[in-house]
Amino acid sequence: MKIKILLIIVFLTYGSNYSQKTIQVKTKIDSLFSAQLQDKLVHNAFLSVYSEKLEIDWNYSNGAFKNGEKVTKNNPFHSTSVAKTFTAVLIMQLQEDGKLDIDDPIAEYLSGDIIKALHVYNGIDNSKQILIKHLLQHTSGLPNYFMDTPETGSPFMEQLFTHPDRFWQPKELIDFSKSQLQAHFVPGTDYNYCDTEYVLLGLLIEELTGKPYHEVISEKIFNPLKMEHSHMPLRSKPANTTTGKLSEFYVDDTDISLFKSLSADWAGGGLATTSKELLTFYRALYNAKIISKKSFKSMQSWTDESYGLEYGYGLRKFQLKKLYQHLPSLTLIGHSGTSGSFMYYCPELDVYITGTFNQTAYQKKHVDFMVSVLSQLKNLSKVKSKVNGKR
Repeated sequence: MKIKILLIIVFLTYGSNYSQKTIQVKTKIDSLFSAQLQDKLVHNAFLSVYSEKLEIDWNYSNGAFKNGEKVTKNNPFHSTSVAKTFTAVLIMQLQEDGKLDIDDPIAEYLSGDIIKALHVYNGIDNSKQILIKHLLQHTSGLPNYFMDTPETGSPFMEQLFTHPDRFWQPKELIDFSKSQLQAHFVPGTDYNYCDTEYVLLGLLIEELTGKPYHEVISEKIFNPLKMEHSHMPLRSKPANTTTGKLSEFYVDDTDISLFKSLSADWAGGGLATTSKELLTFYRALYNAKIISKKSFKSMQSWTDESYGLEYGYGLRKFQLKKLYQHLPSLTLIGHSGTSGSFMYYCPELDVYITGTFNQTAYQKKHVDFMVSVLSQLKNLSKVKSKVNGKR
């Protein structure tokens, strides 16, 4: 009897210690998040942190619109390139339905006018050698319409600012790539991050479904997962009529959130969502709710992007220890965006982390923030392991 009482006391003591540690860690993460808003370039920010193992589900929103109105968790934000994971999932769904194989050449599905002279390298047209998986993994060698320097005229990124009211159609982006840019290497022989590839994947999805991309993503992902605030700005509306207005997205001091020219992001980054709904999507993906475990494993076919960084099919993997020796031995799998958006899972800690800083200056800075958050959660995980060890 005394032994049982002693065990109960020990269990309650460790449980109490864990609760106290959880409060301490949350307070620290609160402070880390709030500190980002002290940067004059960060006008608003959103964060969700979830772990079943650590028993946490924390959601943050802070900042304001230019008119002084506070942002809330129901104000969607531009996902930018985090949307690439959604497009990759739609492709995997089509493969599961038997409508394509990612080892197939894209020329089997897309029209001749798109394929012709799509990939010309050293005077040779390699367009028919491009496979679907090359597009998914950025190994096609195609030029990047968003970032590459054109032979004549202004870079595409400049055009977004000089013509903010222009609405871009996907095929116009392909035409720009063909006429103004040069391929980088023979398909399948190297890696080069490329938005053009995800425009082609969007066109492939439309070709095989007979529906606009924004309708397909709603039917196949948003609606089944009850992502009622997620939509494609300029092309669709959120299912929830009480959804807040789109949060402001900045390039330094310029808010570009309402630029029609952002229509150019489309299947590679044209999604608006919330941190909570990104969490819903990514948990569903990891738990085989929207594609099979086999398909998700296939998406994690990694190729080197840079040291400590690898890319799969619409997924990126950070190995923190390789990036910097002083960082913890943790892995992050997911995707980031130009806006400082992020959607990652850390398998060692069983932690999901999603959100954005809606500021292009945070395209890299958001990684430092995530590392700081995970370092705190690693300490919490150690305490949790001790509690479980005493049970």
